[in-house]
Amino acid sequence: MSNALAIAHVSQALALLIESHLQPEIDMAVKVEPRKPPAEPPTDPTISVFLYQVTPNTSQRNNDLPTRAADGTLVRRATAALDLHYVISAYGDETELVGQRLIGSVVRTLHEIPILPKDVIELAGERPYLAGSNLAEAAQRVRFTPTVMDVDETSKLWGMLYQTPYALSVVYQASLVLIDGLETPVPAKPVERPEVRVLPFGAPGAPIPPRAGTRPTETSAGASREEGSRAPASREQTEAKEPAPKRAAEAGAKSAAKTPAKAPGKIAAKTPAKTPARARKSTPRAAKPAQPSARKTDGGRGGSGRNGGKGADGAESTEN
Repeated sequence: MSNALAIAHVSQALALLIESHLQPEIDMAVKVEPRKPPAEPPTDPTISVFLYQVTPNTSQRNNDLPTRAADGTLVRRATAALDLHYVISAYGDETELVGQRLIGSVVRTLHEIPILPKDVIELAGERPYLAGSNLAEAAQRVRFTPTVMDVDETSKLWGMLYQTPYALSVVYQASLVLIDGLETPVPAKPVERPEVRVLPFGAPGAPIPPRAGTRPTETSAGASREEGSRAPASREQTEAKEPAPKRAAEAGAKSAAKTPAKAPGKIAAKTPAKTPARARKSTPRAAKPAQPSARKTDGGRGGSGRNGGKGADGAESTEN
């Protein structure tokens, strides 16, 4: 992280980086200035490094977590993530194409060394106006990336530079520059009573798996123990826990107590002895012995008479 001098420190370090890597293609004295392009184009070989825009970094814009607690104390130092946009212009004798030669050297340098070296940052920090900068201690290094600008964007850029003639230029973006706040966060309080335990079910001191209507509680020496504040069991639950023969005996005793005793005589008088119909139908009838049948002779005509029939004893009756 760095303080508010980081923006100016990057501009000065970029100018030193370009100046220190002009050789061996450029064998002339070149002045590299971190300033706005001059209104009067210089005749001497000159490179201007101009910071024309500062924007928030899109990738780190939402990475800043809340910096204060509910009581207002600072828990995390605020940090601003920025991108720096530079236009680098070259001036010189046009008959010898000095400006184009200088631009080629700038592109080669920033393509070969896209990350700002620490030794260049320390050298730029020796300027008296950058004495309080701590950019060299920042963990995040600044990286330079070329930016493509069409004719419309280029005309708008140079239109903002009032009475400044256009010069051959390249545009670069420097990211990421982090600027910290001044306040020091309050250190977090130590943990006073840690109570983190991981135990499997069934181990001493582990919670018991809850049953229906209960909540799990801790046990000691493997013994289960439920909360004393739980409501007492209802009568239905108590009866459900008793053995089945005992419940049946109690139910029979209760029904006998509710039924009033009646006199045996009355029961016999009101309830005649009857044989169930099913029992009567199922009782076999005793077979009667077979008897010889008597024939009636009526004028030599055999068979039974008009009033012939069977009697109660099964014998045939005859008519004289």
